Amino acid sequence: MSLVVSALGKRYGELVVFDNVSLEVTRGEFVAIVGESGVGKSTLLNCMAGLDTWDGGSVQLDGVDLSTLNADQRALLRRRKVGFVFQAFHVLPHLDVAQNVALPLMLLGQHDDARVQQMLDAVGLHGLGARLPQELSGGQLQRVAIARALVHRPALLLADEPTGNLDPTTATRVMDALVAQTREHGASLVLVTHSVAAATRADRVLHLGSKGIAT
Repeated sequence: MSLVVSALGKRYGELVVFDNVSLEVTRGEFVAIVGESGVGKSTLLNCMAGLDTWDGGSVQLDGVDLSTLNADQRALLRRRKVGFVFQAFHVLPHLDVAQNVALPLMLLGQHDDARVQQMLDAVGLHGLGARLPQELSGGQLQRVAIARALVHRPALLLADEPTGNLDPTTATRVMDALVAQTREHGASLVLVTHSVAAATRADRVLHLGSKGIAT
């Protein structure tokens, strides 16, 4: 999926979060976005997904301007074409691991236990599908989140600090799983990160600052 962000601006009242941000991500490309704390990296990622609003500019996914869609239409587009990996995992504690991974398929009216198991195997969680989230480590939970984000084979994956809460060894394993699976599925990947090690895995690294974005 192609992603085109043009002259995007976001503010809260008089506070400018970012301004005049433009970037393009081509199909299958892995782009990392880095920058100081507070420059709006997570907000920018939310705008790319249509989860947040903006005050100027545009976001286009495969030529569709998100500002022309209502909330339901944006949600449907995300459901079909976008995967999101949050830093805080956001797994549901009352569902087991397999059920958490299957959620995107359920929202699309699909049921595919084989694909769920395939994703669990791919991220190194073979045999853990029946466990509850509270029985897993932080690294395992993040891999559940990656499997869930990719199970419906999205064209675009957005990842917000997916290794931020993890120790270096676990962070490497999570990034290995994330990169391997996006490459295998041919998905575009946009990664927001403070981690130099994670950013160096990308095809391109972009730096977000108060005056926009630069290579």
